[in-house]
Amino acid sequence: MTKYLVTGASGQLGRKVVAELAKSVPAADIAVMARSEAALNEFKEQGFDARYGDYDKPETMFEAFEGVDRLLLISGSEVGKRSEQHLHAINAAKQAGVKFIAYTSILQANKSPMGLAVEHLATEKNLEESGIPYALLRNGWYLENITATLDQDLSMGKHFGAAGEGKFAAASRQDFAEAAVAVLTGAGHEGHIYELAGDEGFTLADYAAAVTEAKGTEVTYIDMPEEDFKAALLGAGLPEGLAAMLADSDAKAADGWLFDDSKTLSSLIGRPTTKLAEML
Repeated sequence: MTKYLVTGASGQLGRKVVAELAKSVPAADIAVMARSEAALNEFKEQGFDARYGDYDKPETMFEAFEGVDRLLLISGSEVGKRSEQHLHAINAAKQAGVKFIAYTSILQANKSPMGLAVEHLATEKNLEESGIPYALLRNGWYLENITATLDQDLSMGKHFGAAGEGKFAAASRQDFAEAAVAVLTGAGHEGHIYELAGDEGFTLADYAAAVTEAKGTEVTYIDMPEEDFKAALLGAGLPEGLAAMLADSDAKAADGWLFDDSKTLSSLIGRPTTKLAEML
């Protein structure tokens, strides 16, 4: 019997991974780690082995990882704290005797100039030094990152960004969840680095045109300098760190850092990735 564990199981990606994993693995063999008592109770009611764990409390992760064979380490959401948090998880996994870790990194983490890549690359290096067999899931942009502003786009008739004519090879969270499960449950993935992105590349102007066609309301893309886009995000009420990260990501996308045409993701999941038009 193989015991699997998914960290960050109550998050948007984590929930999809757990649901996908449960299609092929008995719920009793799936451990899920979360901090929220409500989420843990919900998972318990569904038959999963729900375990409390906090990235900021290493001792809780050692307990959560006990008896686990294969671990999916979903990157934390607290930008600026993640490399330390992930190191806590890696050390706990080593102490608990975990045999394999799959980690959700970011596209081209080893060379990307995106601010988001820094902590991912640090985690990749810590995994390499841990001695635990691992695989890197270098996830590209989620379609949901872009469509999150759909209601606002429709009401204003505009979508704002700083990506110029850069293409996003985005895919849905479901696509990335299926890839994570394929690697977590499959054989021969040790030592592999997967650059995961959608089959279809599109610019934000293409996105605006797709929204116009899908919804029957004209939406235009408004391109802005990175600093102006950050200021607009701050004006919309986003925290400083998040606004800076989104503006930086858009600006780096303008230079192609969120595009990949290897079709590795669709190969892993055995089907084409979700198209923007389908998501809309």
